[in-house]
Amino acid sequence: MPPRKDPDPSANVQSFYGAELRYHREKAGLTLEQLAEGAFRGISLLSQIERGERGMPMDLAIHVDQKLNTDGFFQRRCEDAAKARRSGHPSYFADIPDLEKQATTIEDWAPFVIPGLMQTKAYMQKLYETAKPWGDPAEVQEKVRARLKRAEIWKHKERPYYWAILREDLIRRPVLPSAEMAEQLGHILDLTRSTQSVLQILPASTTTHPLMHGTMASVMAFADAPPLVYVEGDFSGQTFDYPPLVTNYRRSYDLLRAAALSPRASLAMIEEAARGYRDEAQPQD
Repeated sequence: MPPRKDPDPSANVQSFYGAELRYHREKAGLTLEQLAEGAFRGISLLSQIERGERGMPMDLAIHVDQKLNTDGFFQRRCEDAAKARRSGHPSYFADIPDLEKQATTIEDWAPFVIPGLMQTKAYMQKLYETAKPWGDPAEVQEKVRARLKRAEIWKHKERPYYWAILREDLIRRPVLPSAEMAEQLGHILDLTRSTQSVLQILPASTTTHPLMHGTMASVMAFADAPPLVYVEGDFSGQTFDYPPLVTNYRRSYDLLRAAALSPRASLAMIEEAARGYRDEAQPQD
């Protein structure tokens, strides 16, 4: 049997708390199996947390504190982490950036706005200012910074495989001046090609299709956890992993893929639209 790999508590915050969890578990004389008894989470997740590879969800933190008599230590840690994650993000979205980093696959359906992971700074700012015109300008900038940080996922070597389906209206109806729309579409093209992602356009002529009654949806799959779906409206969002619902969303997304243009035709359409915006931005003689 290979020697056990202990986490380095000084490496990062997750490693520190992973080392603390292992210390308190072994001090209590419990195995991983015994600690997991009565929890909604499995042994695999506990093991990853101890190795500093995953953060601890709140329900597990409460369970661990009760089993190990740690006086709310891990629950307080989760609350502090949640506050940090919410900086610049609404409370219902707080866990999504971490889940995106852990996902092996992300499949986005974008009927109304370009997905957040593909937005330029100008597009983000316009959306925030339009959605909540009464908001504090400083709050808008905080949200823009948070979304730009979230998009750093593209720089990670182990980033998830990404697939997005966008309605054609999103590239035909500009929400920005022509030069900035050309930049936004160019950004989508560059990201898609440089990250080997897949992007499809659902033609405006497609009047009926799966997921036509819903809002933005994201389906995420993981190497060691059940898949989940995140759906979002203007001022609310919901994450669920109930298998029948996830199955329905995945089937609908597969049918939506079939209704959309091919990836090659979709990128060609975006290129054509970007050229049009660039031409419009040129000064007229």
